[in-house]
Amino acid sequence: MCGRFAITLPDDAMARLFDAVPGNDLPAVPRYNVCPTNDIATVTSADGQRRLRPMRWGFLPHWYKSPTDGPLLINARAESLAEKPAFRAACRERRCLVPATGFYEWTKDADGNRLPWYIHRPDDAPFAFAGIWQDWERGEARFTTCAIVTTQANAALSSIHHRVPVVIAAEDWPLWLGEAGKGAARLMTSPPEDFFAFHRVSTRVNSNRVEGPELTEPIDPDAE
Repeated sequence: MCGRFAITLPDDAMARLFDAVPGNDLPAVPRYNVCPTNDIATVTSADGQRRLRPMRWGFLPHWYKSPTDGPLLINARAESLAEKPAFRAACRERRCLVPATGFYEWTKDADGNRLPWYIHRPDDAPFAFAGIWQDWERGEARFTTCAIVTTQANAALSSIHHRVPVVIAAEDWPLWLGEAGKGAARLMTSPPEDFFAFHRVSTRVNSNRVEGPELTEPIDPDAE
């Protein structure tokens, strides 16, 4: 799964990277502890134009009567995306990219303590998660919401978690965004074995109230 991530790329750099027009209401960056229900920057495409726009992380199906009417759907499994009632229309019609510079996963020690790991490109280059999105409205409440697509972890990451976010390579952005015809389903695979590096980080990131670049810095597990 993917329950926390980091994005440190400035808005103008994100807009250039994705060749997208940035919105005026994008969430502040850098952010080292992006949590569910936060607004996040996403990339969508329509009518020949890409947009960099904010969405609420946590997909709300149209039948939810309130944002808390059911489970918080921050992830969507690639294997069942096309069949799940909550996601099947979005996976065909409303796909997006979620820019990131890293994400967190947790293991547990013998006492059940949650131990965080930071997963990132070896060169710390930004990348893009596969996402799907949905508008949700009840009365005066209106949200544009999204979920990050996940798949089975590759061998390199399976020691940390059995699921991993789907990463869309730059050359495949047009296909995922619907600009290059059909066939996006073939992109929902785990990343190459050498795509990510990872290291233990401080348990301070376990709190959704903590921010700062020190959250991504490696630690000596024995010294914590």
